[in-house]
Amino acid sequence: MWSRSALSSCTRHARATCLQLRARGLATVTETPDPSSSSTSRVTQNADHGSTPPSKSTINAAVILNRSPILTRTPTNFERTYYAYQARIQRALFNPFPEDFYFKQGSILEGKFAEEEREREQLAFGGPGAGKGKELNGDSAAATAPSTTEEVVTSAESKGEEPLPRIHEADIKNDVRSLDRQGERNLYLLLHRKDHTGKNVWSFPQGGLKDGELLHEAAERDLYTECGSSMDTWVVSRNPIGLYQPQHLTSTYVFFYKAHILAGQVKPDGNTVLDFAWLTKEEIEPRVDQEYWFGVRDMLSDF
Repeated sequence: MWSRSALSSCTRHARATCLQLRARGLATVTETPDPSSSSTSRVTQNADHGSTPPSKSTINAAVILNRSPILTRTPTNFERTYYAYQARIQRALFNPFPEDFYFKQGSILEGKFAEEEREREQLAFGGPGAGKGKELNGDSAAATAPSTTEEVVTSAESKGEEPLPRIHEADIKNDVRSLDRQGERNLYLLLHRKDHTGKNVWSFPQGGLKDGELLHEAAERDLYTECGSSMDTWVVSRNPIGLYQPQHLTSTYVFFYKAHILAGQVKPDGNTVLDFAWLTKEEIEPRVDQEYWFGVRDMLSDF
């Protein structure tokens, strides 16, 4: 009896051991997947998501063509007051007059000289009553003499030259194509054309690069291609002043160059360029796309 019970217990123990070994074998196979199966699953997952390799971006060169101010800016009230104050100080320091030496204190001559001195200051610096009153004697001719600005204007008029007006006819007619408008401000050339999607947009002159062509060479070539050869321009440097980086990967990266127009005018061909305008910084913002404006606004002058 003892031998049968021992044999049966050994048999049950052996079966349990075999079941445990089989379970461990299955668990091991499940926990260590085949490398080929993992790669296959990754390819399948990428195919399910529909991901495509990133497209190659293109590089363009653009030109910010600038017309510099042709008139000096009109001084503000603060600037006028400051210049008048400085002139008064210089007149007091460099033209001293020893009143105590020439006039007795409280005499009639001292009062007369003080009255004439006030009249000279009014003529020199402006103010109420300037140019009115009695005629001045002595060195009053220095006070009534024309200023340097008046002499320059008079000399120019005698030679047949007329000074430029502050408000030009182009400003009255709002002719954005004229280079004579906004004489105190910086103007920038903006072109109206169609982009690659067929949409009409305003932007600076720009174009692509040819094989073996440098950035500044492409910028100059595209400027004359789009704007014609009837103007004389100067590209400031071979180094770009800024880079426009769009948010979309498929967009174009544009390197900007600074240039000045010296003579002539834009004459587009009418095929690629529909229209053009010389605009200030504030006038450019409503015409261009918002993303484009945020990329180029720091390259433009505020004045």
